[in-house]
Amino acid sequence: MSHHQAVAPKPADDPAFTMPAMLSGMSLPLCIGGLIALVGGAFLGTTSLGGKFGMSAYLTAYMYAFTIALGSLFFVLIQHLARAGWSVVVRRVAELMMLMMLPLAILFLPIAWSVWGGSLYSWTDPGYQAEHGVPAVVWAEKIRWLNPQWFTFRAVLYFVIWCATAWWYYSKSQRQDETGEITLTESMQARSGPAVILFSFCTAFAAFDWVMSLAPMWFSTMFGVYIFTGSILSAHCAIALLSFVLQKQGAIRDEVTVEHYHDLAKLIFGFVCFWGYIAFSQYMLIWYANIPEETHWFGTRYPGWSETFGPISIALMIFHWGLPFLGIMSRHVRRRPWAVAMWSAYILVMHFVDLYWAIMPEAHVGAGGAVGIASSLLCVLGMVALMLGLVITVGSGTRLIPVRDPRLGESLAFENI
Repeated sequence: MSHHQAVAPKPADDPAFTMPAMLSGMSLPLCIGGLIALVGGAFLGTTSLGGKFGMSAYLTAYMYAFTIALGSLFFVLIQHLARAGWSVVVRRVAELMMLMMLPLAILFLPIAWSVWGGSLYSWTDPGYQAEHGVPAVVWAEKIRWLNPQWFTFRAVLYFVIWCATAWWYYSKSQRQDETGEITLTESMQARSGPAVILFSFCTAFAAFDWVMSLAPMWFSTMFGVYIFTGSILSAHCAIALLSFVLQKQGAIRDEVTVEHYHDLAKLIFGFVCFWGYIAFSQYMLIWYANIPEETHWFGTRYPGWSETFGPISIALMIFHWGLPFLGIMSRHVRRRPWAVAMWSAYILVMHFVDLYWAIMPEAHVGAGGAVGIASSLLCVLGMVALMLGLVITVGSGTRLIPVRDPRLGESLAFENI
């Protein structure tokens, strides 16, 4: 429940709504350094441990940035769908991150290339069927879906929908900053329902195509929800953390209050629980059924069966679910912005571990020792730096709060009860 009272928004030219010069000056070094680290990490993995490992490390880093952008897009859509007022002051941060769908579409090209001439996906190997003893009739059905032409077409379709949606909502929000037209909000609300439906289909099938098909004979209808859950959880954490940093730098002052951090933390807590529920449910159903073609994916990650990834499975239970569950449960923690930011940063680290656990076992060379870990960390740190540099670049050319949104006064006055 919430209580609202009329609060006059600050003028549109208020300097608090602009990116600080210090952060703006970091954008180019972050982009260049991030790109170098990303390419260097993939190159190190490829030359030292083979093309499959190098591309797997790249895919892990890519999915990390992609899931945050995807979750941010969902955040914007769901706020319009619910006609939410509380979130207006933090929505621009989400809009900036969802716009990263556009550069991520370009960064997907190495992954698309890998299905034509690379070694990332096992189903592109002509000898896979014979080597794994897959019945011809089963393999014939698999390759109707898993083939380079159809894979590439689907990826293009997903990105057209995501990028068009992200750009349309961002441009409408920007236009409203200038004109203050209420009809723009009404238009964004009206299209949010169909947009969420399209978003859901694209997200589920992209999870199947890009991650689940790394093990082409394994399947789980819950896997799309699993990836989505990680996306929306990490997006809420990124929104809270970036809002906190911008506030500390003076880009946002008292517009984002303890009440907004409290609400973001409640959502983070809820999606920590949801992630644990989906992760356990997927495992439990497959364990209970005990069907060989379903269990092998967990076999490569099972404690006692895998020296590398078994301990990570245990760590995810404790540190991705148990610790955050206890840490953010308290209302006192959720009402302290620094604590919300700290837990957000922690969960974002664990989100990478989660994706690493989902993707890297299919590289078939374990963690690759120190070189493998260095390759993976270089890739993800490079990808994060590149995306952060681009977010700052775009944010430097816009206001960091939707200054003429009709619900801005409601958001400024928001209080949790």
